Amino acid sequence: MISQENVAHRDGGARPAVVAARTGLPLLRFLQPASAIPPLPPERIDPEYRRLRRQVFLGIFVGYAAFYLVRKNFALAMPDILRDYPQYSKAALGSAMTGLSVAYGVSKFIMGSVSDRSNPRWFMTLGLLLTSAVTFAFGTNPAIYGSLAAIVALQTLNGWFNGMGWPPCGKTMVHWWSTKERGVTVAVWNVAHNVGGALVANLALLGVVLFHDWGAKFYFNAMVAAACAGLVALLLRDTPQSCGLPPIEKYKNDYPPDYSAAHERTFTFREIFLGHVLRNRYLWAIAVANAFAYFVRYGVVDWIPTYLQTAKGFSFRQSSVAWAAFEYAAIPGTILCGWVSDRVFKGRRAPATILFMALTLVALVVYGLNRHGPLWIDMVSLIAIGFFVYGPIMIIGLHALDLVPKKAAGTAAGFTGFFGYVFGSAIAGTGVGWIADNWSWTGVFITMMVCCLLTMIFSALTLGHRATSNGAAP
Repeated sequence: MISQENVAHRDGGARPAVVAARTGLPLLRFLQPASAIPPLPPERIDPEYRRLRRQVFLGIFVGYAAFYLVRKNFALAMPDILRDYPQYSKAALGSAMTGLSVAYGVSKFIMGSVSDRSNPRWFMTLGLLLTSAVTFAFGTNPAIYGSLAAIVALQTLNGWFNGMGWPPCGKTMVHWWSTKERGVTVAVWNVAHNVGGALVANLALLGVVLFHDWGAKFYFNAMVAAACAGLVALLLRDTPQSCGLPPIEKYKNDYPPDYSAAHERTFTFREIFLGHVLRNRYLWAIAVANAFAYFVRYGVVDWIPTYLQTAKGFSFRQSSVAWAAFEYAAIPGTILCGWVSDRVFKGRRAPATILFMALTLVALVVYGLNRHGPLWIDMVSLIAIGFFVYGPIMIIGLHALDLVPKKAAGTAAGFTGFFGYVFGSAIAGTGVGWIADNWSWTGVFITMMVCCLLTMIFSALTLGHRATSNGAAP
């Protein structure tokens, strides 16, 4: 039942201070969850739901793609930094990417729990503006490159702010789309990773052409991302109830088996962590699988410019095209993986992960064996890896949402993301650089192949779980 103190507050507004005090979370007023308002007339519910679902989907899609515009710029600029600052080794600069990944993983987990108790509209906007500011500084302040400590510290800060992107998206999707819709919805939204991941190279190249300065790889992208933050603020909304609409379960008559009215209230931190996350053995299994999948993903994409330019002698333009091809190939692959999970495997997420990681392994073998071959083989291999590897990463995030009530979705996704970035992407930063320096690129490819196999093994531990719904009110 909607309390009287909540009725008067509309989306974008803040709950009274007494409510914030009762939740035990002294958030800034504009970050507090929007409160429910009186229900709309029945005849307005369907058109409003349709309109707002399109609007909020566009908001989280554009917003999350924009986070990628200001996340991996350092990887694109690394060949320039190595050239202009020869005192740094690949492993030393890789530590900056490690710092970003560790901070991102920790932030995704911690800020995920904060996001579960915040208004995603303002939470996401704030995070995008902050990460844009740090990235802008990297392109406009050459003094940063005089100190490895400064480089690592600022990249770590950038990772923390970037961790504010995924949780509000996950929270939004579980509140606006029901269980039966979620596989395809999350798969299509997940394409934002690849649109942003490809555009970061395209925009960086455009910035260099326009400004004749490799620093534009940072500041040009940062300006575009900051503009996207304004769109997020305009488009995104909190829960359907904050817009006068019923919960998505009621609107679609699609209730999870354990659904109750308690799922519509904000959980305490203790309930989220102890009741729904840390005791969930399936979450632990997919979290470990995520770590190995992320090592493969970032072991490939983060090192495309450095590998192709330093080991094979290709130009920045050629490596940028390869980077973009890798990311764009993931768009149809991710959507296909979501469709296969929903339709072929009937809501079972693990078989789709295992299938697509096996195909990733095949493509990775070809990429690794083409050490002295032509660029077109590298391009085809990268397209294949991008097509297959992003599907399992999306499925693991979707699986996390399936495993907990929607009020704990951000934390569950943050938990798997923590493992992915701290134990996967972070190690792919310094680790790949160290392996390349000491064991050559052959050692790098062998390590990534082993990680493909381990992803499949840990995913297999969740074969007993299937995403289900009652399909009717409990």
